[in-house]
Amino acid sequence: ELIMDLLRRNVRPLDILTRAAFENAIAGVAASGGSTNSVLHLLALAREAKVPLEIEDFDVISRRTPLIADLMPGGKYAAADLDKAGGIQLVARRLVEGGFLDGSRPTPSGRTIAEESALAVETEGQDVVHTVATAIKASGGLNILKGNIAPDGAVVKLFGYEHTYHRGPARVFDSEKAAHAAVLAQQIVEDDVVVIRYEGPRGGPGMQEMLGVTAGLIGQGLKNVALITDGRFSGATKGLMIGHVAPEAQVGGPIAALREGDIIVIDADKRELNVELTDDEIQDRMQTWTPPAPHYTSGVMAKYAHLVQQANEGAITKID
Repeated sequence: ELIMDLLRRNVRPLDILTRAAFENAIAGVAASGGSTNSVLHLLALAREAKVPLEIEDFDVISRRTPLIADLMPGGKYAAADLDKAGGIQLVARRLVEGGFLDGSRPTPSGRTIAEESALAVETEGQDVVHTVATAIKASGGLNILKGNIAPDGAVVKLFGYEHTYHRGPARVFDSEKAAHAAVLAQQIVEDDVVVIRYEGPRGGPGMQEMLGVTAGLIGQGLKNVALITDGRFSGATKGLMIGHVAPEAQVGGPIAALREGDIIVIDADKRELNVELTDDEIQDRMQTWTPPAPHYTSGVMAKYAHLVQQANEGAITKID
């Protein structure tokens, strides 16, 4: 019914998918402690809509947007509790009232964001959605890191996790499967930095989630272990888990130069992700590097691996 109404009103997706709409979407993710996967999805949508949007925009908008929805995995409540409390409409209303959303943007209903959010019905006594004045944190937990491991960016979500600095030795694995086996064998110890590479858009191919590894680390009670990957994570991931490293290992990104025992420094407050190597040392290592053979040499997956772009571009497929 709504789709037919949109057709009658001659409203097209590009009438709604503007730069301001994408900024609103990022603010919504930041305010609700949303998944790092939103970075991929929104970048991909923006590329398709030909709207200028870069990975750095997520950090800028997250910094200025308060965290107001107390949702798992970093918070106390599930999505069903948010729905009972007043839903996404209530989150939007709080953000519009605080000046963190552009309320003038249209929605498919024909109403603006401000008009739509004004219809929110808040459940009396709920404490899932805070006011801006009583925000859980002054800024969202979606951080974009850069450095000599990830020149084009990497993503980490820190809502509910206050450990923002880590320095430790690399434990390097060339697949999620190998890393998972090491975790199950209890070969990972406190202070380690687990590096999982060749799981990016091309290397995977398809950028699978590192859910088994992250669940294993949490299940073993390891509190001070970080993880870096050119793959991605489930929305349920919690901790200093850094994904979407770009460029990925398969295309010769510097994550491919890392070796067992290299000292890695993560400083989320400074938005930095580095290995304690000079640029010359990294370049020397890459001189002898060759990409591993692709998992697929024919069929749909081979075509996908050939066409897919890097995570900082939304992992879209593109014909050059």
